[in-house]
Amino acid sequence: MITTLIEREAEPILISDLTWREFKAVEQLIERPGLRLSFLDGVLEIRKMPGKKHETIKKRIASLVEIYLEFLELDFTPTGSVTLENEFEKVKKEGDESYELGANRKHPDLVIEVVVSSGGINKLEAYKRLQIPEVWFWMNDELLFYSLGNKGYESVTKSQLLSSLDVDLLMRCVNIENHAQALREFRAGIKITG
Repeated sequence: MITTLIEREAEPILISDLTWREFKAVEQLIERPGLRLSFLDGVLEIRKMPGKKHETIKKRIASLVEIYLEFLELDFTPTGSVTLENEFEKVKKEGDESYELGANRKHPDLVIEVVVSSGGINKLEAYKRLQIPEVWFWMNDELLFYSLGNKGYESVTKSQLLSSLDVDLLMRCVNIENHAQALREFRAGIKITG
């Protein structure tokens, strides 16, 4: 299984009690390859860019999602790890993968996070403030779905945006060791169920 290869990555560095202005100044000073910065409520999170294992899972999920969106003939734009920020809400965050579902969207409808280390800012709170309708977390070899409602995110058993997505098929294919084989099996599986 591909997920057994994931090891915990280094914990993030957290710096508290910063104003938005101080954060933006520090962000310019620290802007260097290999680091990812996030911010929420005065807390700056500094993480090393993810390693190969994280990236493999991220790209596998993204490839499968894109195959599915094409199968649905849905108009979509992959926006990758686009930087999302809102000074008024005191938040800056980059997901691992993200998608705009439809034309002329202001921000992604779906963000996917691959979590291989603990600690850091509250990701769901950050995405709530950024008004991201749905967030998926790959954590501990499991895909968790969260849908944004009036009171914040609610844990759901499947995607609300892609309600006909076969979660079992998706999970099975994420865990196939060979990438090309995983894509072939997913394509074949959605054609049978579709």
